[in-house]
Amino acid sequence: MSSSSHNLQLYDHLLRFQLFQGLSRAELLQMAGNTKFGFLKMPAGKTLEKAGNPCSRLSFLISGQLTLSTQSDDGGYCVVEQLSAPWLIQPEVLFGSQTRFTGTWQTQSECHFITLSKDEVMRLLDDFLIIRLNLLNQLSTLAQRRAHLSWRRAPQTLRERIVRFFVDHSTYPAGSKQFLILMTRLADEVGDSRLKVSHVLNQMQTEGQISLHRGRIEVPLLESLLM
Repeated sequence: MSSSSHNLQLYDHLLRFQLFQGLSRAELLQMAGNTKFGFLKMPAGKTLEKAGNPCSRLSFLISGQLTLSTQSDDGGYCVVEQLSAPWLIQPEVLFGSQTRFTGTWQTQSECHFITLSKDEVMRLLDDFLIIRLNLLNQLSTLAQRRAHLSWRRAPQTLRERIVRFFVDHSTYPAGSKQFLILMTRLADEVGDSRLKVSHVLNQMQTEGQISLHRGRIEVPLLESLLM
């Protein structure tokens, strides 16, 4: 593949991500030619990043599917999500006081990534105002959404509290989720009895919204719980 064709292909991939939107074609081609991009191909079942490991790069998923596993601080429960390309892996942990991944990212299918080291990100932020603004907007939006969480209307029923728990512990509020949690722990989290929680969950399963297993709750489409 010629250098020009390679840059055009890279240009098409980058335009799918918010970080590079607004750049002109000439700017993107200039950036593609002067930036040390990494290219990573991983088969299914491999770990891309592990919770607690330091973040030293940005990884852009350009094709394939990932699973993100996030544990509670005490290890009492875990949430497993399926995320598809295009997806930027935790840009919020590249900077700040806690520059470590908060979840474990694994490939569910063969995946292809474009990567940028922290040094290259810093250089791009210096060279392109639009990239600085895009990253600032992305991080500000994330901070604003999280700041708003405590101001939402309180759930009025046990079912609403369970759905709120599912949504609040998801990185992306849609798609397939697995909650690896015991019924007693979920009851503690939503402030009700195990018996009542079991009754509501079984009703949700009868309606086809979730699937119950021993120590695991599967939610095929999280967005369906919000309708």
